[in-house]
Amino acid sequence: MIELNVCIGSSCHVNGAHNVATSFQHLIEEYGLHDQINFAASFCMRQCGAQGVSVRLNGEPHRIAAESARTWFRENVLPLAGK
Repeated sequence: MIELNVCIGSSCHVNGAHNVATSFQHLIEEYGLHDQINFAASFCMRQCGAQGVSVRLNGEPHRIAAESARTWFRENVLPLAGK
């Protein structure tokens, strides 16, 4: 099971966390990955000093810009799902 979390803490919220989470939800639906991805929102991931939104993929932290969420998902999550 792929673990995917998006921070919804204050700093990430301001940086577009809602857009990232919505993009991920749409892509999970589009690719039919509900049974392969455990997707959840998470409170502060303690990376507030960096630009972008904190995302954790299988425990590994990442910072992504809200506008690159779809590309990031396709490049980083889809290969893990075998898509």
